[in-house]
Amino acid sequence: MPIRCEIVSQERMVFSGNADMVIVPGISGEMGILPNHAPLLSTLKFGVLKVRYQGQEEIFTIGGGVVEVQPDMVTILADTAENIEEINVALAEEAKRRAEKLLEETPPADEDSYLKIEAALKRSSLRLEAVKRYRASHPVRRPVVDEGEKE
Repeated sequence: MPIRCEIVSQERMVFSGNADMVIVPGISGEMGILPNHAPLLSTLKFGVLKVRYQGQEEIFTIGGGVVEVQPDMVTILADTAENIEEINVALAEEAKRRAEKLLEETPPADEDSYLKIEAALKRSSLRLEAVKRYRASHPVRRPVVDEGEKE
């Protein structure tokens, strides 16, 4: 019996579907979540999230957030999230270049700006690394939202 998985970012529902296993980037390391998992609430870090179902795997990048696990449901509330197939490599490379340039120019006294730029660099680097590592071997095989849920 599968577990239900929903990945929600601040902008939209990124994924909704069944899973045999969900692997999330927890603060203390990767966590594998199977059906009937004990209830859990945990913080997530920047990283790669995997949803496995019937021998297929969906790969997502997430930029932090929280995961709530119930025996029959995994809910990921991510600060940012996207399927690796949605990543525009040219835009990610440009964002990385901009962030690197701004980090060189930003004085250390402006901590808020520095942290925002550092997060942008981390996110763009994660996106590019995920595309490089996973895109060719993991084409999208399932819809982002189940067909039965559309009206």
